[in-house]
Amino acid sequence: MEKKTLARKIYQISNIQGKFTLRSGQQATEYFDKYLFEARPKLLLEIAYQLIPYIPKNIDVLAGLEMGGIPIATALSLQTGIPLLFVRKEAKTYGTRKLAEGGTVEGKYLIIIEDVVTTGGAIIDAVSQLRTLGAKVDKALCVIERESFAAKNLADVGIELIPLFTKSYLESA
Repeated sequence: MEKKTLARKIYQISNIQGKFTLRSGQQATEYFDKYLFEARPKLLLEIAYQLIPYIPKNIDVLAGLEMGGIPIATALSLQTGIPLLFVRKEAKTYGTRKLAEGGTVEGKYLIIIEDVVTTGGAIIDAVSQLRTLGAKVDKALCVIERESFAAKNLADVGIELIPLFTKSYLESA
């Protein structure tokens, strides 16, 4: 599928209008409900295919952020064979008490996988914790960047944001 066709489908399926409070606390009249495209196997598979070229060759592990990054990271892992970690917002206080499930973090070169990024706050929080655990992280891959300072905020902490689509691209597709 052509990138522009995928963009149109994602926009048609997931763009909803109303009054929304984003994770960042910002108010928005437009929202990208990622679960509406992540729950469709054919679209999720196409998203994975189109994200694959953006994954650096030397990545050890895909790190899918809870919760929206996990389906995308899983689809990418299935297509590439690259191992996967499921990264929580915070480590559990029971059981294994892990921040990241599915393998080890220390000494691994990770790429963060996220769905929709507004300011980058969730990525910054996760990367800070992952780096404390010994991971090497300098890139984040997302499906949609809302173009609200995420790239700059992430660059300020040494993370390159690589979006498949920006909000403006989706709107123009």
